[in-house]
Amino acid sequence: MYRLLSAVTTRAATHGSCAWGCGRRAAHQRAGLPPIGPGWVGGLGLGLGLALGVKLAGGLRGASPAPPTAAPDPETPPQAEPPLPPQEQPLAQWSPQTPTPLHSRRFARAIDRSRDLLHRIKDEVGAPGIVVGVSVDGKEVWSEGLGYADVENRVPCKPETVMRIASISKSLTMVAIAKLWEAGKLDLDIPVQHYVPEFPEKEYEGEKVSVTTRLLISHLSGIRHYEKDMKKVKEEKAYKALKMMKGTMESDQEKELKEKGGKNNEKNDFAKAKIEQDNEAKGRNSKPCKKKNDFEQGSQFLYSTFGYTLLAAIVERASGYKYLDYMQKIFHDLDMLTTVQEENEPVIYNRARFYVYNKKRRLVNTPYVDNSYKWAGGGFLSTVGDLLKFGNAMLYGYQVGLFKNSNENLLPGYLKPETMLMIWTPVPNTEMSWDKEGKYAMAWGVVEKKQTYGSCRKQRHYASHTGGAVGASSVLLVLPEELDAEAINNKFPPRGIVVSIICNMQSVGLNNTALKIALEFDKDRSDMP
Repeated sequence: MYRLLSAVTTRAATHGSCAWGCGRRAAHQRAGLPPIGPGWVGGLGLGLGLALGVKLAGGLRGASPAPPTAAPDPETPPQAEPPLPPQEQPLAQWSPQTPTPLHSRRFARAIDRSRDLLHRIKDEVGAPGIVVGVSVDGKEVWSEGLGYADVENRVPCKPETVMRIASISKSLTMVAIAKLWEAGKLDLDIPVQHYVPEFPEKEYEGEKVSVTTRLLISHLSGIRHYEKDMKKVKEEKAYKALKMMKGTMESDQEKELKEKGGKNNEKNDFAKAKIEQDNEAKGRNSKPCKKKNDFEQGSQFLYSTFGYTLLAAIVERASGYKYLDYMQKIFHDLDMLTTVQEENEPVIYNRARFYVYNKKRRLVNTPYVDNSYKWAGGGFLSTVGDLLKFGNAMLYGYQVGLFKNSNENLLPGYLKPETMLMIWTPVPNTEMSWDKEGKYAMAWGVVEKKQTYGSCRKQRHYASHTGGAVGASSVLLVLPEELDAEAINNKFPPRGIVVSIICNMQSVGLNNTALKIALEFDKDRSDMP
């Protein structure tokens, strides 16, 4: 302390006294005041030094070591810092990928765990990009993009990214069918020829069979799907190529025979006989055009996107509108303003590119595909936000009938409760390929609530549909809340979790991931007071 005071006093008495004292002495002389002596200047410097020293010493005595910073609790959301004065507030850097503060605090744990899970899935399958959206009780609480929507141009995925939703398109088409059924314009149980008379009648084992709209919806009509046997596909392509090549060779041979005229008659006769023999063999081996179903209607499940193309024709005839025009009306009603049919020519904002790995495990762009032949079964583009709106509209219609007694002011659902109950009721003889615990219903897969043993696994009721297309995978999952009397009396629909995930890589199974995410958010909500 003595050294500190001496240093301050000396500095003030020397440098300070010269700079300050000389100026003051000149001013006094100009004003006619008595001259200031060096003793007065030194005393002033000493006083200033003592004052500074006492203040500094007091600060050192009063200071105490800062308390150690507490380790952050992984399950406690970070506290918001106090706001700055208005004049110092920085411009907000808002991002659509950042949840609102309220939702971030309420579902911080679920968001962190779900994000980590998606990173793992993305890394495991090597997907360029993936986008997720989650809503709780009808409110979107989280949407985020991981990776790239366009690898070549380094365009990141974001909630607004538009991708192929593939077979989720079937669930959208089901809404059009349901609206027509509710209006009495469509009968689900009469032959499809009533609406599309040009569609040929089918037969099974020599007997005519009746294909209905209901059977088409649940994939029980017997109409075939894509050819899955790639060896068979390659053989058919090779056969067609050989047929074209032989046709060219035959015309050349016949032309050559005519030019040569009567020369080498023996060789000419042999060549003609060879051509006739080849033609006869091709006639025996060619496959006749079949009008048969693969099986008797209603007896077996065969997933068929082609069946939904026929359903699109039925929608057109029953509604009086073009299929796409009718669907756009539905999208407008549901506020799904970024959901459109996939076409190559239009400029679609935020459309992602689609990828696949080649034989050398290098990422490449997928080839061009024309989805106009299957818009109803797998040809729409959308965002996770639009899919959440669609899922919540279905959930609202499913639950609103339960809440009507306690609140008569509720608006009706887009589809009636009895319609949604029919749509989400599992159909016998069907399968749910993305979850073996469930069954296919009407354009949705449904898992029913079940518990076989006490204190063991409890199966939750949910509805979902996955999608797989060239360079794309998707899922939309709806997990309804298990409602009790208190919830019905004090709350409003929709009640439950909706999860949508889209990815620009094909053959990525996402249903199990979506279910895990839904259960994480359901757990966070259940833990809240």
